[in-house]
Amino acid sequence: MKRREFIVRTACGVGAAWLGSKGFGMRRSAAMDLPPLARKFSASDTVAIGKTGITTSRLAMGTGTIGGAHHSNQTALGVKGLSELLLNGYDHGLRFFDAADSYGSHPHVAETLKHLPRDKVTVLTKTFSRDPQSTRADLDRFRRELGTDYVDICLIHCVTEADWTERYRGVMDVLSEAKEKGIIRAHGCSCHSIQALRAAARSSWVEVDLARVNPIGSHMDAGPETVTGVLRDMKAAGKGVIGMKILGQGDMRTRQDEALKYALSLDVLDAFTIGAESKAEQEDLIRRIAIAA
Repeated sequence: MKRREFIVRTACGVGAAWLGSKGFGMRRSAAMDLPPLARKFSASDTVAIGKTGITTSRLAMGTGTIGGAHHSNQTALGVKGLSELLLNGYDHGLRFFDAADSYGSHPHVAETLKHLPRDKVTVLTKTFSRDPQSTRADLDRFRRELGTDYVDICLIHCVTEADWTERYRGVMDVLSEAKEKGIIRAHGCSCHSIQALRAAARSSWVEVDLARVNPIGSHMDAGPETVTGVLRDMKAAGKGVIGMKILGQGDMRTRQDEALKYALSLDVLDAFTIGAESKAEQEDLIRRIAIAA
């Protein structure tokens, strides 16, 4: 792997954190100025992901906190440990598994799926391949590793280029073909630059976007106002919008209620993903969403 690709993969592999290293570029939060939420929310609310026809829980269980090189804080729990954490989430109404090849979390999700009805859960994963041949190989390998015949959502992981919709047209074509064959149900991307995010908003191919958003601008593509403006365009176009970095990669670990209220107030996120590292953290997160006001 080329050094630049290694650096990009490592940077993009740092997932949504509950507790994590201090970030950078933080801005003053506007969340404290938000009016009360118009209604109550639940982590287990059934939500529609854009116009994909996929319905799942509002909260996705992230498996990539500080993730990269096929490892993450969640996979460090071991296959049994992470599987038990995911099953605990299922028991509390969570139906959305957020995995990725770069997190190394496919075997852990596979173990979880052995104990659940496949059609009751949503499996999202991500490919770092940038050419058609590697992407086809990934789709075959991912399904073997996950122990499933199909993947609900497959994203091109960590796109950063303004011209990515042209540069990676071959990858996009492979994912479109996979959808036609029933190998995946929806395709899209995760974005790691404002230029890539804007390109995703303009692209009719993007059905689902995974975007970084929180009230302090931590580890985001641009300031909160800029990013949410692009996400509103995506939402208006019928794309599924899933939030990540909700807690600013740990920078809001002492301000979880503020971060969650901000995410819930945006009226632009279909769902959002946060990686817990224990049942206690997971259940605390579920409780906080339920009492957000």
